[in-house]
Amino acid sequence: MQLQDILYSQGFGTRRICAGLIQQGYVQVDLGNGLVDCDDPLQEVDTHEGRMYSVQGVLWPYHAKAYVLLHKPAGYECSHKPSAWPSLYTLLPAALRQRPQKSAVQGVQAVGRLDQDTTGMLVLTDDGPLIHRMSSPRHHVPKVYEVTTDDPLDAKQVQRLLDGVVLDDSPKPVRAAACEAVAEHHLRLTLTEGKYHQVKRMLAAVGNKVVGLHRSQIGEMPLPEALKPGQWRWITGDEMQLLTGK
Repeated sequence: MQLQDILYSQGFGTRRICAGLIQQGYVQVDLGNGLVDCDDPLQEVDTHEGRMYSVQGVLWPYHAKAYVLLHKPAGYECSHKPSAWPSLYTLLPAALRQRPQKSAVQGVQAVGRLDQDTTGMLVLTDDGPLIHRMSSPRHHVPKVYEVTTDDPLDAKQVQRLLDGVVLDDSPKPVRAAACEAVAEHHLRLTLTEGKYHQVKRMLAAVGNKVVGLHRSQIGEMPLPEALKPGQWRWITGDEMQLLTGK
């Protein structure tokens, strides 16, 4: 693929902008023996997964599809057009927000949403089939939440969450896949579907209230301790298997 097309596919701007970056000497490519200057936009380069580029001094690995992990802090909306709080997409570099897509919305998209006051693990990608597979309740991808409750928990509340509670938008009971009281005000709740405000509504249905909510795990992959609130990183191949079970 031509070098300008590679940079375009990675979100560094239009082909004209990418060609300009290359011609002005802002691009280096690792062709096997370390980074070397490349000033020809039409230079053919193999699209080797993980091949390292440097664009305006920033190292960037080539990925045909972007799979990233974000530790969402409180006070951010999972929206490109937020209403009252900053967009979580502002926590990502411009290249991830600008990766070209066939749809009207460009860049990576969050796999499921977290409320502005909810923290924790969020996967973002431009792989449409993966977004559908991980978001669909038919595929039962478990998500683990650490819930801080207003009132002390009791065994009856935990059992009701396991047995199922009815929410106001459906007569079908919604059940927790797993549920345990870790401490008096700390509930660990596992869900395999993602209804609107589901955790908060489920706790309200058993007579309690959520005062803090953190997603700690998706699939078999826990949120890495080293990833601090507001930070992101690429997801490895092994981690993708933990996330998707494949």
